[in-house]
Amino acid sequence: MKTAVLFVAGLLAGSGTMAQQVGYPVTPVPFTATHVDGGFWKQRLDACRDVTIPLAFSKCEETGRYDNFLKAQHPCDTFSVGGFSFDDTDVYKTIEGASYLLQTYPDKKLESYIDSVLHIVAGAQEPDGYLYTARTMNPKHPHPWAGSKRWEKVEELSHEFYNLGHMIEGAVAHYQATGKRNFLDIAIKYADCVCKAIGPDKGQTVRVPGHQIAEMALAKLYLVTGNRKYLDEAKFFLDKRGYTSRKDAYSQAHKPVVQQDEAVGHAVRATYMYSGMADVAALTGDTAYVHAIGRIWDNIVGKKLYLTGGIGATANGEAFGGNYELPNATAYCETCAAIGNVYVNHRLFLFHGDAKYYDVLERSLYNGVLSGISLDGGKFFYPNPLESAGGYERKAWFGCACCPSNLCRFLPSVPGYVYATRGDSLYVNLFMEGVSEIQVGKYKLELRQQTAYPFEGTVRMQLTKGKGDFVMKVRIPGWVRGEVVPSDLYHFADKKKTDYSVKVNGKTVDGELENGYLAISRRWKKGDVVELSLDMTPRLVAANEKVADDRGKMAVERGPLVYCAEWPDNEDIDLFSVLLPREAQLAVTGEKAPGGACVIAAKAQRLSYDAEGKLCTSDVTLKLIPYYSWANRGQGKMMVWLPVEAGAVHLGPALRVGTNEFVDK
Repeated sequence: MKTAVLFVAGLLAGSGTMAQQVGYPVTPVPFTATHVDGGFWKQRLDACRDVTIPLAFSKCEETGRYDNFLKAQHPCDTFSVGGFSFDDTDVYKTIEGASYLLQTYPDKKLESYIDSVLHIVAGAQEPDGYLYTARTMNPKHPHPWAGSKRWEKVEELSHEFYNLGHMIEGAVAHYQATGKRNFLDIAIKYADCVCKAIGPDKGQTVRVPGHQIAEMALAKLYLVTGNRKYLDEAKFFLDKRGYTSRKDAYSQAHKPVVQQDEAVGHAVRATYMYSGMADVAALTGDTAYVHAIGRIWDNIVGKKLYLTGGIGATANGEAFGGNYELPNATAYCETCAAIGNVYVNHRLFLFHGDAKYYDVLERSLYNGVLSGISLDGGKFFYPNPLESAGGYERKAWFGCACCPSNLCRFLPSVPGYVYATRGDSLYVNLFMEGVSEIQVGKYKLELRQQTAYPFEGTVRMQLTKGKGDFVMKVRIPGWVRGEVVPSDLYHFADKKKTDYSVKVNGKTVDGELENGYLAISRRWKKGDVVELSLDMTPRLVAANEKVADDRGKMAVERGPLVYCAEWPDNEDIDLFSVLLPREAQLAVTGEKAPGGACVIAAKAQRLSYDAEGKLCTSDVTLKLIPYYSWANRGQGKMMVWLPVEAGAVHLGPALRVGTNEFVDK
């Protein structure tokens, strides 16, 4: 069991467990090896355990997700097939997140509950492995999106392959966490069914996923089983994209994947596809995929990335907009897309070992992802706008519940993003309180982190077990080096200079950074302490002039956190009337924002009209909180980008975002 767990956890990293030796050059240290036991992320994981995942399981029950599997066990012409064709995935995703949590919080009761759900799921599987309740519960009158027969509408809205992808992702996590094969065997049977029916050979049907994720999932299944057909199927799905009847940009089928150079269409579909391309490239050595993803990444980070790390500018198709099209009040920034952005950047790091990918990953994680869930773990955003005139709040669930269930599966996996290794090098990528067991080359180590990050910039890392000659590569975030993102899309607009320091056993370590890392090479011994100090002076940020919605405005950051002004902290101020000085002085106050971060204050002016219609000003103190923590105190106004030019102040009626849910999956 231990060998299998370590192998699966290597996630396409070339662990050598199988005969094939291809894989990512850098190996992630799996989530099973890191135990978060305090600080910021302990609070988030506690909320996930105590609130988010129990809520998701209860909603699966209340909304008929489980009933769909029960009905599929005894099909009937009278069953009304409602909901969405991908509702099965909410069950799979919640099990995936619960499985991750079992590593941090062993829980026999939860494990037993999962087994009971899987018993229901297994009963709905047809003899040849097909498992799609939207058809099976009433084959004569299936879901309207399902088509009259298998795979008929899979490139459109049936989501049969999408369901397969999330099933595999959940099954691998469950097997990894528990060693049980009950979910894995279900996924293998469905994958076998798909591989038999779909492909290039005589008697097979040529189809590609309408909504991507099966590509990355099948690559994982190949690693778990060693069966090459799953990897071949993943590559088939990618290589045939753009060559079937589906040829639209919405689903990234406008041209073959290796020819793509711009992020277009549905943002979640896109990031899942890019992740699948990276996985297949790592396992097959197909460098054309890598070059294509690199071009697309340059386009995203240089022209289509929100300051919060969110992606997807428009609700029309939940899609990327044009270059530099980054509106604030109508920003879509779906939570699932931010999670997908993390997936892509993590994989690119595993290819290249460059910290710039983690700079984007961290920005998305702390801002674009965490804004999607309330501090108590019980309410969710679907889109994440950067400005609100009020009337916008998180909800406990959605009819289209992809974002809540995606958060269920993603957040408990975050400990797996902290460390990575390559030969005799250990990468320290994220900073969070906890202890990790890590294999670096031939050395077995235990490393403990102590930190209040992201609220404070001090990180203490102590080698509590082990010794040996290896290189510790400590990521020095771009934001402390004067780089907002690794492009010219945003830049710091103040004249401040932030710095950092690294000490080993109290002695300062200097050196040139290598791809964003300070490399410390030495003979390490038990008790050695590395202290990282990152200057978290608040900074003003400006956008590229080509971003029309941000002209004449600035935003505020502190460390990895983007800040915003929200109504409860500024009750006597109409936020849309505020003008920030061009060289605003930002001060960290003693007040605490929801969630525990510090409040930042800035002197500003309030613009208004007097009785004669003349413009007048008054001095005010504007208070700001981290963007991820907004909307935890009720509905009201919020702004990330604050005017510094009078022409950017909007004193008329404000644009109100009308919805926080979209269902064109």
